[in-house]
Amino acid sequence: MELINVDRSKCKRDGICISECPFSLIEESEDGGFPVARRAAPRICIDCGHCLAVCPHGALTFKGQGPESCLPLDRKLNPSPEAAAQFLRSRRSIRTYKDKPVPREVLEQLLDISRWAPSAKNAQPTKWLVIESTAEVRRLIGLVVEWLRENGSFPGVVAAWDLAERDLVLRGAPHLVIAYASEKALKPEIDCTIALTYLDLAAHGMGIGTCWAGIFLGAIFNNYPPLIEALGLPENHRVHGALMLGYPKYRYQRIPQRKPTDAIWR
Repeated sequence: MELINVDRSKCKRDGICISECPFSLIEESEDGGFPVARRAAPRICIDCGHCLAVCPHGALTFKGQGPESCLPLDRKLNPSPEAAAQFLRSRRSIRTYKDKPVPREVLEQLLDISRWAPSAKNAQPTKWLVIESTAEVRRLIGLVVEWLRENGSFPGVVAAWDLAERDLVLRGAPHLVIAYASEKALKPEIDCTIALTYLDLAAHGMGIGTCWAGIFLGAIFNNYPPLIEALGLPENHRVHGALMLGYPKYRYQRIPQRKPTDAIWR
């Protein structure tokens, strides 16, 4: 399969695809100045699809994918600067959840949106472990509590679980979403964090609450054997982040202030 194919009846030879290729893998042909892939392109290309996405004439096909196979881009759906600012400022870390599961199709939609998160060289290394079962969530919480007990950490969290099975690890969230990747990936910790952030914000847009699962991750990052075994990840793969997730029990009414921006300008 050719890396790129150009419909010369549509191509205007405006050089946009040539200009936008991150690694300058497209050049002008000698027989009319149409875009063609350089000889090294198949080896170096990172599959970003910029060339396909940017062509205003729909003249380019990338690895067999043409304009008709792309998702539509409706600019009317883009939020205004004011709407985007409020959306981002209003996102909260949710620690009180309704006793109501999120439908699997909604969870699948969140994971699907996260596929478009940027990653180093567009390698898209992020994989997901979705703990959908509330019973399984609580089993994992119990393992985290045992790790806290052994280390003498967060005694209040341990006591709450021991006395009343009150969950202060994942705060009663019905679901847990874990991002992991192969140890061979280029920048897995960064890529997984960005993918989780996409999921985090997508969930906010759907009225679903999230919170970064710091205590849970503490047990994982310290390689607590019972928890690592319970997750059952493939060999040579590591967890790089996790979000508790569910419907918020309460609706927030206002946006508290934050610290002033601390920036150096040069």
